[in-house]
Amino acid sequence: MNGAHSLVRTLVMNGVDVCFSNPGTSEMHFVAALDRVEGMRCVLGLFEGVVTGAADGYYRMAGKPACTLLHLGPGLGNGLANLHNAKKARSGIVNIVGEHATYHLKHDAPLTADIEGVARPMSHWVKTSASSRTLAGDCALAIKKANDAPGHIATLIAPADTAWGEADAPVEAEPAAPRKPVPAEVVSDAQRALTRGEPAMLLLGGAALRGKALEHAGRIAAKTGCRLMAEYNNARMEGGAGRVRIDRVPYVVDNALAALNGTRQVVLAGAKVPVSFFAYPGKPSVLIPEGCAVTRMAGVEDDIEGALAALAAELGAQRTGPAPLNELRRPELPSGAVTPDGIATVLAALLPENAVVVDESITSGRNLGAFMGAAAPHDWLNIMGGSIGWALPVAAGAAIGAPDRKIVALEGDGSAMYTLQALWTMARENLDVTVVLLANRSYQILHGELRNMGAGTPGQRAQDMLTLDRPNLDWVALARGHGVEAAQAVSLEELAQQLQRAFARRGPYLIELLI
Repeated sequence: MNGAHSLVRTLVMNGVDVCFSNPGTSEMHFVAALDRVEGMRCVLGLFEGVVTGAADGYYRMAGKPACTLLHLGPGLGNGLANLHNAKKARSGIVNIVGEHATYHLKHDAPLTADIEGVARPMSHWVKTSASSRTLAGDCALAIKKANDAPGHIATLIAPADTAWGEADAPVEAEPAAPRKPVPAEVVSDAQRALTRGEPAMLLLGGAALRGKALEHAGRIAAKTGCRLMAEYNNARMEGGAGRVRIDRVPYVVDNALAALNGTRQVVLAGAKVPVSFFAYPGKPSVLIPEGCAVTRMAGVEDDIEGALAALAAELGAQRTGPAPLNELRRPELPSGAVTPDGIATVLAALLPENAVVVDESITSGRNLGAFMGAAAPHDWLNIMGGSIGWALPVAAGAAIGAPDRKIVALEGDGSAMYTLQALWTMARENLDVTVVLLANRSYQILHGELRNMGAGTPGQRAQDMLTLDRPNLDWVALARGHGVEAAQAVSLEELAQQLQRAFARRGPYLIELLI
C-alpha cells in the first residue's frame, strides 16, 4: 500500500466520503487511489473556488466534512476566498494539498511556494506530512480537527513522495472535541438580564437557529417578552411555516440602528455583538445603543442548545409554547415589473416544502426575510465571510449534502462571474439546483456604498468600474454553454412561470431575471 492509498482509506474509514477536487501533477497518485478505493464520491470543479465553496455547502447540509484535493500553493490560493467564507461559517473541511516531492523543493521549480503560509490565514490547523508512513495518521488528525465543534478548516499538505512511498494501514481518527457546556451561573446571568423589566433582546447565531435550540429560544421569548433576532448573515437558519419567526439585524447601518434603538439588554447565544459590515464616516461601528448591557451566554463553540434549554428551564418555560410562530400564508402571485418585494413575493408563493435557499442576492435580497415567514418550511444559507462568488459553489455542495431537497440559489450577476464554472459541475452531477440569476448588470451594491462613504457623485470612469455592460452578460448562453438549461424572465409573471417549470423538474436550471 502506498501513502495515497492509506490516506484515501483513512478518509473513507472516518466518514469523509466526498472529495471536491481540482488536481494536478503532484496529486496523480491521489487521483489513482481515489479511482481504486471504494466508497469515495469524487466531484470535479473547474476552478478551485468552486471546490472550496462546494465543500462549505456540503458541510452546512450534511453536518460532516468533505475533503478537497488541490494543486500546490497556487491551487490552494485560488480557493482561499471561499475558504474564508467557510471559516467564517464554521464549516468543517479537510483540505488535501499536493506539494513537490521533498527532494525536489530545493530546486525552486516554477510552482514552488510557501503552501503553509498560504494556508494559515484560512485554516485552523495546518500540517505538512513528513513521510508516506505518517500520512495516514496526519490525515486522521486533520479529520478530527475538522470535526471539532463548531467545525474547522484543516489543511494537510502532502509532498508527492509521501503519496507514492510505502505506507501502513489506514488510521482511525480520534473522536471530535464536543461542544463545551455552559456554566449554570452564566445561564443565571442571562435569566436575570431578560427579566430586569428592561427592553431585552435574545440575539441568536450558529446552531441556535435551527431545531430544538430555536424552539427553546421561542419559549424563552414567549415567557419573557424579549425580542428574538438573528445575526444578518447565518450559516444555516430554519424559516417558513411552523418555525419560530426570527428577524435579522439589518445590513444597512441606519436601519440596524433604528431596529436596535431602545434595547437595554442583549443576551448572546451563538452570536456576537452586531457591528457594521464596514466603517462609514460619521457612523458607529457597534450597532447596539450606547449603554446597552451585553450578556454572552454561549459562543459558537459552546453547547448552545443545552444553554437555551437550561435558560428555558430556569425561566419555567419548558411547557410554554414557542412564539412567535410563522404561519403558512402563501401570497397571491404578483404581476408587473420586477421589484425586490415582487421577487420575494413570488419566491414565498412558490418555494417547495423543505427547500434550501442559498442566498447571495446582496442588494435585491436584503428584505427577503420579511416575506419568507409565510412560505413553506425551508432552510436559509447566507454568505458569512462576504467574499463574493459564493452561492453557486455552495449550492452545488448543498445539493450533494442534501440530495433529496430542492436547492434554490439566489445570485447576483457580478458575484456569479467569479465562479460560474460551478454551473458545469451542477450539469455533470445532475444536481437539483434552481439558480435565480439577478441581472442588474452592475455591482449595484457599490453604487450605494459610494454614497454611504461620502465619496461624491461618480463620473464616467467610476461608473465604468461599477457596471457590467458594454457588453451585457448573456446568462442564458453562459448557462447553456456549461450544460445547464436556462431561460430569461423580464417580469414577475415570467419569473413565476420559470420557477414553476424549474420546481417541477429535477436537475439544474437557471433563470436570468433582468432587473
